Amino acid sequence: MNVAIILVLCVFAVLPTLAIKYTSDIKYLDVPVDHFSFTSNATFRLRYLQNATHWLKHKAQPIFFYTGNEGDIEMFAQNTGFMWEIAPEFGALVVFAEHRYYGQSLPFGNKSYTDPKYVGYLTSQQALADYVLLISHLQRDQDRPSPVIAFGGSYGGMLAAYLRMKYPHMVAGAIAASAPIFQFSGLTPCEVFYRVVTSAYNSASIECAASIRKSWAEINNITSSDAGKSWLSTNWKLCKPLKTADNVKDLKSWLVDVYTNLAMINYPYPSNFLVPVPARPISV
Repeated sequence: MNVAIILVLCVFAVLPTLAIKYTSDIKYLDVPVDHFSFTSNATFRLRYLQNATHWLKHKAQPIFFYTGNEGDIEMFAQNTGFMWEIAPEFGALVVFAEHRYYGQSLPFGNKSYTDPKYVGYLTSQQALADYVLLISHLQRDQDRPSPVIAFGGSYGGMLAAYLRMKYPHMVAGAIAASAPIFQFSGLTPCEVFYRVVTSAYNSASIECAASIRKSWAEINNITSSDAGKSWLSTNWKLCKPLKTADNVKDLKSWLVDVYTNLAMINYPYPSNFLVPVPARPISV
């Protein structure tokens, strides 16, 4: 997949919001913990954000529906400017649905992640079913149901696409930005994602990508002795000193996450999506 295409799609899905504060009403809907079983009637409160400033419910104006990612929905609502910018033109209701098990939408409260019997309901299939119920709730009492356009980026983009594919009677279309819908074993080679990450650094500077590639061996060489671990810990001002090989492995994993996240938010404008960064942070 061409990184240029990914970055262009990200531009449209997540626009700069450093100077903009979007407002919405916080609402909740009770949804089943398990949509596909008849053995339990347990429910939980799914949080969603709604802005009806430009929407006339009984005019069948569209619903712009963001399929929440793996995180607090308020973060995505404040960093998805495209939906907000075009909503007035279409007279659309803007809705951001929170993904179950994230933010405040915890099926079992503080116990949600403590045991497989609780976390076992964290699946994309269950999340999609949550969104379908929410859409039906939004369309209630309408003589002519408002058409729904799903929006999402990354995993949320996958969900937007899957919502359109699995429930075409509920969703008229989907804008799925940077959505790796085929990123599954047997469909897409596992290393493809990191090829895209590397290409982002190559686009900034061939030397940049080459230096990162060489750094892994240098880190291994320096940390092969206790003195080297101590030197690196001091000079890099690490929060905790490197003591073991596992510590070094954790450090390298952390660096991989940093490089990956910078590639994902390498927008041509300042952004505060994950953390505040300048335009094209890879090149800074």
